[in-house]
Amino acid sequence: MNETTISKAQLADAIRQLVGADNLIIDEETQKPYECDGLSVYCEMPMLVVLPETREQVRAVMKICHDNGVPVVARGAGTGLCAGAMPNRDGIVLSLARFSRILEIDPQARIARVEPGVRNLAISEAAGEYGLYYAPDPSSQIACTIGGNVAENSGGVHCLKYGLTVHNILGFEMITADGEVVQIGCEAFDSPGYDLNALLIGSEGLLGVVTEITVKLLPTPEKARVVMAAFDDVEKAGNAVAAVIANGIIPAGLEMMDSHAIVAAEDFAKAGYPTEAKALLLCEVDGTIEEVEEHIEKVEKLFLEQGAFSCRKSESEEERALLWKGRKSAFPAVGRISPDYYCMDGTIPRSKLAHVLLEIEKMSDSYGLRVANVFHAGDGNLHPLILFDANVPGELEKTEEFGGKILELSVDVGGCITGEHGVGKEKLRQMYKQFNDRELAQFHAIKDAFDPQGLLNPGKGIPELRHCQEYRSIEAEGC
Repeated sequence: MNETTISKAQLADAIRQLVGADNLIIDEETQKPYECDGLSVYCEMPMLVVLPETREQVRAVMKICHDNGVPVVARGAGTGLCAGAMPNRDGIVLSLARFSRILEIDPQARIARVEPGVRNLAISEAAGEYGLYYAPDPSSQIACTIGGNVAENSGGVHCLKYGLTVHNILGFEMITADGEVVQIGCEAFDSPGYDLNALLIGSEGLLGVVTEITVKLLPTPEKARVVMAAFDDVEKAGNAVAAVIANGIIPAGLEMMDSHAIVAAEDFAKAGYPTEAKALLLCEVDGTIEEVEEHIEKVEKLFLEQGAFSCRKSESEEERALLWKGRKSAFPAVGRISPDYYCMDGTIPRSKLAHVLLEIEKMSDSYGLRVANVFHAGDGNLHPLILFDANVPGELEKTEEFGGKILELSVDVGGCITGEHGVGKEKLRQMYKQFNDRELAQFHAIKDAFDPQGLLNPGKGIPELRHCQEYRSIEAEGC
């Protein structure tokens, strides 16, 4: 990354002329909410916060930063969980919060064109009058924005059947590091040239800034029902997940919670969760009335065969929504049982689910830290919440070490260090476990092709190769 060649005052003056004084935040007190994302372990104050309102303003700001070697960190709603939107002290935060318009809904083509600051849930709410919806539904969908979803390739409860963000985006408009506008993908099922959608979705703001997105809309299912199954053993629940998929049933969602998460979520949502259970599965089936009724009976039978001590089926839309309310509220609800928690995001093969959960339990005992497991069981995307108290000296460091071990375990069983939260700053150390030096060099080559000065979200996503050598040396020495 080149050295910045402009002072804060000069940069502020130049940007103020482009976006206006109301769209520029200079003082530290007002900048404070931008110092971190949802993962508040890592914080940094930016030089400036800029809130452009038009594509031309974004282009102009990007060009000024490019010409003067100023780092740019694009930011959505700040709900991310990997420190991916943490500012750079020598750069600007480029907030897309004011890009909040739904530009078009085309019910015949089943698409919507939206700006990146549109909330995930707002798309489905707007499309609902046409009998359509947007499938990816992160637990933070009430607040998270579609631009952030694109940056992290977010998933959600229904990603098992309907895919991640990358499977539901047809194309988008992007501003490059030097301020050029490029169109990626198109409204057709396929587009000419390389599949840059797959490369850029999930690139964590390292390759460009998205200013418009075309999403795929799906017809609202005729019927949806949920089976809630309670188990007295985590291993039984893990095996039950594998059994459902092995029997050829692809649920709309298949989620799992352990005892800590069950108690916290029930205390908040009053969903009727059995708090004596060691593990809880929520399995949703959707489609036509006939297929839903057929599959819901099969799922219930499978759960009972795998050792569930109770099953409950939703009998109304209100009851279905209530059962999901507990699951989608689980992360904040865990704050009721611990002053702090650290959320991890490893992904593993479904067949290894029971094994990994038991290993996490062993590590929990070893570190003396409780773990609340809440995750997308159907696709093996784990979200262990390590409970700790940041006011206890050394406990944060111990928690981070524990989290790193969970990610390394995920790689050891054939998985990866992130499913949907991204690498950001948080998982840089574990990248050496997932990839070798040649593979990391390829990532750097891609980064250099899009952003040769290294100004876009520097210090995130891809570790410097020399640091990886240091990490490997530490590992070899057993430190």
